Amino acid sequence: MQNQSKFFEDMSRLMTNAMGVAQGAKDEAETAMKGWIDRWMADRDFVTREEFDAVRAMAQKAREENETLKARIDALEAASRG
Repeated sequence: MQNQSKFFEDMSRLMTNAMGVAQGAKDEAETAMKGWIDRWMADRDFVTREEFDAVRAMAQKAREENETLKARIDALEAASRG
């Protein structure tokens, strides 16, 4: 009976250690993959979402200013003709 209990304790310890090793390997693989993806994206000059949103806001503001200026020009041209 003692041998059987010792066997199960050893198996339990072995399985626990194996799970720890597997978790460590998983974490290491995730870290390596994330690093590879970060380097790959950096090499392609992708912009961050914050940079994209800032440029989009600037473009929208410029578009609105252009529309305002066009309306003023149209009004001035109409006034000079009439």
